[in-house]
Amino acid sequence: MIFKYKALKGTILIEKQIEAISSSSVVEYLQKNGYFPISVTEVKQQRIDFLNALNNQVTFNDIVDFTRQIAIMLNAGLTLIDALEILKKQANKPGTQKMINSIDSDIKAGGSFSSALNKYRGNFSGLYIALVRSGEASGKLGEILLRLADNLEKEREFKSKLKGALIYPALILIGMFVVMFIMITFVIPKLLGLYKDFNVELPVTTQILITISSFSVKFWPFMAVGVFALSYFAKKYVQTRNGKYNLDSLLLKLPVIGKVISISALVDTTRTLAILIGAGVSILDALSIVIDTTENMIYQKAFISVSHKVEKGQSLGVSLDQEGIFPPILVQMSQVGEQTGNLDDTLLRLSKYFEMESEISVKSMTTLIEPMILVILGFGVGFLVLSVITPIYNLTSSFK
Repeated sequence: MIFKYKALKGTILIEKQIEAISSSSVVEYLQKNGYFPISVTEVKQQRIDFLNALNNQVTFNDIVDFTRQIAIMLNAGLTLIDALEILKKQANKPGTQKMINSIDSDIKAGGSFSSALNKYRGNFSGLYIALVRSGEASGKLGEILLRLADNLEKEREFKSKLKGALIYPALILIGMFVVMFIMITFVIPKLLGLYKDFNVELPVTTQILITISSFSVKFWPFMAVGVFALSYFAKKYVQTRNGKYNLDSLLLKLPVIGKVISISALVDTTRTLAILIGAGVSILDALSIVIDTTENMIYQKAFISVSHKVEKGQSLGVSLDQEGIFPPILVQMSQVGEQTGNLDDTLLRLSKYFEMESEISVKSMTTLIEPMILVILGFGVGFLVLSVITPIYNLTSSFK
């Protein structure tokens, strides 16, 4: 929020604006710096600029950078409050600065770091807060934050690779559908008059195109509304528990894509379990956090079942084996880890293995998708060209 204040500095009256979380924090700031505050009023903003809205949003990248920076400073010997003071000065975005100010104020008021983060559950996951709480209890907050920063950076890197792999095919498909829609709705109808005037015999492909074009010209507003409505209701359905479950089930059954999604889920879950168990969190609490942070409903349901079985005294490896969706290597290595007492280290090695597998799967997926996109694009362009050019060729031939 923006505040306008009037204050005396000696005998000089000063009027300025300042950004702060509350009027009391402005008064505190003025008093600390030798000012005598006269009035502090909030400046009401008439409009929200799009760029300002983006600046006020705390992104996943901001959280990754925040975690890495505070972990480095804590391991260098700084106190948590000193580290937050430095981060407040370095923060460039108002949203990030506001968040750090709030966390700093809560800690200075006697609260814990984990409880301060809990107010920002939209930015900090249950895994993040649980690890911070564990670090506070064990006195190894800096070490755990370093592990957490490594985990977040790997997650960011993987998401970046996946988006980079999918953006090219997505743009090609969108471009192809836009061009086809424009051709069928606005270009083809203008050629129909030419064909009718000269009474040219039309091939089957052209007749199909004319039928599609005529329908599109008459009903394209209804089609646009229909697509929008279908997208809206599909989005609402996917947001329900049953809809999300059915979508996740369908995606896992798809060739190539299903494997990428499955391995990605295994990367996240094994790494999360490894970090939590290594930080001293019990296996049941760790499984509870994995259930909350797993986005895929199929794996979430499987981990709920595993958690119930472990709670009854069954080993993790046997419980995983009974679900039937976890690969044999995860089951076997979990059993080995439990027997040797190095479950966290074993799971961490498994997460690195699955990470390598996921990169290979993403490359395989893009290698297969790109030729498929080119074939579909070629077929679509060929159909349009054949449908449009063939009657014109027949027309010119009849003149000869």
